[in-house]
Amino acid sequence: MKFTRWMVSLAFGFGAIGSTLLSPPSHGEEIAGAAATLTDSEKRSGWELLFDGKSTEGWRNYGRDKVSEGWQIVDGALVRNAKGAGDLITDEKYKYFELSLEYKISKGGNSGVMFHVAEGDGPPWHTGPEVQVQDNKDGHDPQLAGWLYQLYKPVPPSWTQETGMVDSTRPAGEWNQLYLRISPGQSEVCMNGVVYYRFNLGGDDWKQRVAKSKFANLPNFGSMGEGHICLQDHGDEVAYRKIKLRRIADDGSVKQPIDGQLDMVKTLAFPKLKWDQWEPFDDGGKTRALRLLELTYPEDGSNRLFVSSQHGGIWSFENKPDVETSTLFLDLRGKVIDWQSPGANEQGLLGLAFHPDYKNNGRFFVYYSHLDDKKSVISEFKVSANDPNVADPDSEKVILEIPQPFKNHNGGSIEFGPDGMLYVGLGDGGSRNDPFGNGQNLKTMLGSILRIDVDHPADGKAYGIPKDNPFVGRDDALGEIFAYGVRNPWRIAFDKETGTLWAGEVGQELWEEVIVVRKGGNYGWSVREGSHPFGNGETVAGTSDPLEPIWEYDHQIGKSITGGRVYRSDRESKLAGKYIYADYVTGTVWALTYDAAAERATSNEQVIAESVPVLSFGQDQNGEVYLLTNSPRGESIYRFESVSPKSDAALSGAAQSN
Repeated sequence: MKFTRWMVSLAFGFGAIGSTLLSPPSHGEEIAGAAATLTDSEKRSGWELLFDGKSTEGWRNYGRDKVSEGWQIVDGALVRNAKGAGDLITDEKYKYFELSLEYKISKGGNSGVMFHVAEGDGPPWHTGPEVQVQDNKDGHDPQLAGWLYQLYKPVPPSWTQETGMVDSTRPAGEWNQLYLRISPGQSEVCMNGVVYYRFNLGGDDWKQRVAKSKFANLPNFGSMGEGHICLQDHGDEVAYRKIKLRRIADDGSVKQPIDGQLDMVKTLAFPKLKWDQWEPFDDGGKTRALRLLELTYPEDGSNRLFVSSQHGGIWSFENKPDVETSTLFLDLRGKVIDWQSPGANEQGLLGLAFHPDYKNNGRFFVYYSHLDDKKSVISEFKVSANDPNVADPDSEKVILEIPQPFKNHNGGSIEFGPDGMLYVGLGDGGSRNDPFGNGQNLKTMLGSILRIDVDHPADGKAYGIPKDNPFVGRDDALGEIFAYGVRNPWRIAFDKETGTLWAGEVGQELWEEVIVVRKGGNYGWSVREGSHPFGNGETVAGTSDPLEPIWEYDHQIGKSITGGRVYRSDRESKLAGKYIYADYVTGTVWALTYDAAAERATSNEQVIAESVPVLSFGQDQNGEVYLLTNSPRGESIYRFESVSPKSDAALSGAAQSN
């Protein structure tokens, strides 16, 4: 692939700084932007600006009451551009917090960001541990950017196949984003969105490392418990911008990004339903929970629902609250990898979609992970000619096979759009940091949302490529791609009323996002995570500027988004027209209100108070949205109920389901 990058030349001296460190941005820097602002989600979740790009209010030099003239504000950045500038500290002291900032270092330059700095005990480094800032290529210090000076350096997670030194910094003259979290539990440092290391401040490991460092004889080093944040003057040109902070409570909690609570509960949608030929234990006696990932329906007037499990089973049953029986529609366990096998928790039967004309042609489609080979399979099946509640297991027609280099980030959602085309959500292929650059590579299907025509196969394929797909006719792109730049879309869904395509996009280290999928849209991965810079990959020629997510939340709020659906039933007015989504790890369920004209979220509300690990959301013929969970009792399908005026019944139902 051909890569492009602005070449940034650096000069030194007071008068030159405006045209050196702050020279024209690279494409990657344009992604980050220059404005010191907070996103709607950041505002709601307690982030605040420590530097607004206009004033040094809230800052002063160490040991002084004002900022020296050696620090200047240039184009929204706080720039150290003269000798004797001195170390800067915040007016306020902080105990537990998260800090996010961007820095640009000069060629060969060095600086640092310290925390828990106390005045009156020698220079700042006598008390405040320092996260190193420097030019890793031409810098003189063996402690590289992002390292906690003489204490911690980045190491890849043990589960990856990565070896060698982790370095996600961008070159001198380009902006880098540094994230620091100091919390009562585990603290963390990330560089350009990539986690470098975690540590427990004051813990045994911390004390042992300090004892072996040059700070061993400084009794107050790293032990003040609170202090100032410090930007170090190390005699070199450096610029800082977008300095944001969020306070963390003593119990480790942060403010939730919500505008209110809807006072609802979850209740079993079909409390009497029994699952045909399903047992809660496998042949070896181990628990085998009913792990449902899809609930959908065919447009055939039968009032049936169909659900699929990650194990490989598909069931049908009548859509009525008192239904008692189901029918095993199709059993694919002989074809699908067991999601409980080592490393396969993101594999299995992941998608199910019925053809828009299922009533006449009996065709439906599945997405599954192959039992033996490292690939995802999209196949067509047909209903049995003799029984509408049973599929023909011998009718499989493979539509598409996608090689998968790793076991995670398989995506797996498939949905027919209002245009009759089949849309497919594919992850970037797995591992971490998008090691093959698939997210921005238009010559691979991985890291993309596909749009294919299953009714008109062409060119030797079992499907056709719609002529109005955005990249048709380009030699440097695959015609199947509808949108790209996604890491792991979990899940995708069309709004029944507007036809808008929604997706929950699972992040890596710091951010989860909700996106509205546009034709030809680039959603940034892996040069961006959410609306934030990621990694040090160069911009790929032929890619467009990334689109912003309509909503995002950070990893102190949740760690794995479960994309949902827009509620279109008239049963619960509180949810009408809202996008219902969740976080699998924290179990929080939210309702997002979206202004399509303004292309922004206007409200985010918590739907239920209790924590529910939602695997997926389903929707029926009436627009009702169901949440799907993992259950060893088979109680996996829930719907929402208002607490008032039917609070007693709702709470009773919730209690019975727990």
